[in-house]
Amino acid sequence: MADNDGRKRVVIEAVSPEIESGDFAVKRVVGETLVVEADIFADGHDEVSAVLLYRAASETQWTEAAMSPLGNDRWRGVFTVDRIGFYHYTLRGWVDHFLTWQKDLRKKYGAGIGVDQELLIGSDLIEQTSRDAAGEDAKNLLAFAGAIREERMDNAGRAVSIALSGELTELMKRYPDKRFAATYPRELPLVADRQKALFSAWYEIFPRSCGPEPGRHGTFRDCERLLPEVVHMGFDVVYFPPVHPIGSTNRKGKDNTITAAPEDPGSPWAIGSHQGGHKAVHPALGTMEDFERFVKLAGEKKIEVAIDLAFQCSPDHPYVKDHPEWFRWRPDGTIQYAENPPKKYEDIVPFDFGTEDWEHLWQELKSVVLFWIEKGVRIFRVDNPHTKPFAFWQWLIREVKKDYPDVIFLAEAFTRPKVMYRLARIGFTQSYTYFTWRTTKKEITAYLQELTGAGVREYFRPNFWPNTPDILHEYLQYGGRPAFLVRLILAATLSSSYGIYGPVYEQAVNEAFPGREEYRSSEKYEIKFWDWSRPDSLGNFVTAVNRIRRENPALQTTNNVTFYESDNDNVIFYGKINADMTNILLIVVNLDPFHKQACRIRVPLKTLGVEPGRPYLIHELLSDDKYIWQEEWNPVELDPGFLPARIFRVRRRLRREQDFDYFM
Repeated sequence: MADNDGRKRVVIEAVSPEIESGDFAVKRVVGETLVVEADIFADGHDEVSAVLLYRAASETQWTEAAMSPLGNDRWRGVFTVDRIGFYHYTLRGWVDHFLTWQKDLRKKYGAGIGVDQELLIGSDLIEQTSRDAAGEDAKNLLAFAGAIREERMDNAGRAVSIALSGELTELMKRYPDKRFAATYPRELPLVADRQKALFSAWYEIFPRSCGPEPGRHGTFRDCERLLPEVVHMGFDVVYFPPVHPIGSTNRKGKDNTITAAPEDPGSPWAIGSHQGGHKAVHPALGTMEDFERFVKLAGEKKIEVAIDLAFQCSPDHPYVKDHPEWFRWRPDGTIQYAENPPKKYEDIVPFDFGTEDWEHLWQELKSVVLFWIEKGVRIFRVDNPHTKPFAFWQWLIREVKKDYPDVIFLAEAFTRPKVMYRLARIGFTQSYTYFTWRTTKKEITAYLQELTGAGVREYFRPNFWPNTPDILHEYLQYGGRPAFLVRLILAATLSSSYGIYGPVYEQAVNEAFPGREEYRSSEKYEIKFWDWSRPDSLGNFVTAVNRIRRENPALQTTNNVTFYESDNDNVIFYGKINADMTNILLIVVNLDPFHKQACRIRVPLKTLGVEPGRPYLIHELLSDDKYIWQEEWNPVELDPGFLPARIFRVRRRLRREQDFDYFM
């Protein structure tokens, strides 16, 4: 049947979600549902039926999910993602002659109009449908048709009752007449990732700072002894900045000075020397076998290793000698180093993606990713992806995921919003965000509503970081230990994926250059020694927060955050509730790291299914305190010097038996 057949009367439009006419994929993880809505209607007064069609990219046959009307010609269908990889979905709608007949029969009979002919028309329709059915269904349909004919003369009411019965309706739904069904003209893409794409806790550490004593360069073997502690704290990703050989030319000294002392190790992001490039490890860290051993040991402890994917080079990188055409050269014959005026990165040279040899460059960079995948890495934190072409990343991610659909790419792009969103649409699994700079109640609320609003939520998965080796926000610089507690709670409960710059965050290091967001004595340019046994470490608090995240499914997704009322602008109040409402969390945070704040919060009792005036149990998960509340408005006091936040789990009343209340 031609697609322009005039007998196809149904219109399908305003499909949601649909990202830029299907050019980009909606994102889900295995076990999540995709809810699809569309306007589906036909001319006249005939009834319409519709289905949502979906299939894995490797399949040729569509699976159907019935769609339900929402009113005003809006329809909804749902399916659950059950495997990682690429999917396609579309919609199909048709005029449903049987439902139309039932509707008209009901109206006429109710108005006292004779329905003899209508009953004959319906019985013929049912009989025709029986020819497409098989077995018992065919017999039952013929029986319904016969019964309607037999009853129509002597007992029209009985015939109408049979014709409108739920049993017949359900039977007819199994064999719809789709000869003139209209199909939405686009097959829309979906990419399904594994659970860690949605829910993860990252711990960043420089392996060269894992040495057992001051002044000693750490190794992968040294990092092994730290794994139990990282696992104990509840992290499931340990992230290494670049582990490759570091160049000597224009090597940076301490605090990013342009002159390095002989003992200065240089920035790990200045990748490449005579000892190798992106497919080698720095000899001082150990061997490639040591790295693979670390990855294997981490996996045994249920923690994954993420590495930095930084597509840039030191002037000493073998690529510069072997492929000079991949770089830009200045008129004086020197290579063009990286710049972001007024900043200069003399120790780094960027690739020239405008090179005539771009196809070989792309293939080589793809081979770098595949090399580390073969070493057991499945998570990459991608450095500055916004400084490389969108087309390159779209191609690379698609190419890698065809064979390794479990790979996760985190985009480290602190840049313009439209650029960050574009990177997410073209395939990056997770994204850094502006969370670091959102510190007030108004800013945080507006930003989370943007990230979880219609459209953005379908493709952008935030990963919240309170700090990074590059960024020490003034809130942490001046707020002291309470500020670190506040930002940890916010990051870990607002977003289902978050990370901290490891021991620096644990020990609340906040010494910065005046007027700048840069660490003084930055670990990017020198080797540190961290005492993980310090009594003032935030480790126990971090452990408690990560335990709460693991035990409460409501914290394992981002898009379910809802902000509620508090009568103090220094206190933010929000909730997270899982789909079946078996896990209800209310989080209250004092955003003022200097002063105790008191307020009243308004608990959304109606949303929670709690009757006003009836008591309900509140369990505070950080302190393990319990309270009985019974009103909407409740007082809370938050002391940043003690505990600047509360994570309340609501235990709703289930039933009353004699004098005992039962809570979930």
